[in-house]
Amino acid sequence: MELKIFWTDFAKAELNKIYKYLKENASLEIAKNENKKIVQSTLRLSKQPEIGQIEPMLIERKMEFKYLLHQTYKIIYWVNFKQNRIEIMDVFETYQQPKKIKRTK
Repeated sequence: MELKIFWTDFAKAELNKIYKYLKENASLEIAKNENKKIVQSTLRLSKQPEIGQIEPMLIERKMEFKYLLHQTYKIIYWVNFKQNRIEIMDVFETYQQPKKIKRTK
C-alpha cells in the first residue's frame, strides 16, 4: 500500500525559508531547483517509508521520527499509519546547532 506524503505547515515554512535564502544568496534558478529536489527526495517514502534513519535528537518523543538526507538538509518525518501518510515535519539545515532540531513538535 502506498502512503501519501503530507507536508506540515512548519515543514512548508522551513522549505520556504530555504527557497528565500537561496534566491537571495545564489539565484532564483538554484532556489527553485533545490526546493524541487528536496520535495522529490521525499516521494520515495510513499513506497518505502522505513528507509530513513531514526533521528537521535528526537528519540524521547512519542512518535518515532526518522530522517532522510538531501545534501546538507535533514528531512524529518514520521509514518502516520492511522492516516495512511508520511508526515514531513521539518527540513533542517545540518549546518545549524544540532540542538535546534528539537524545535520540531
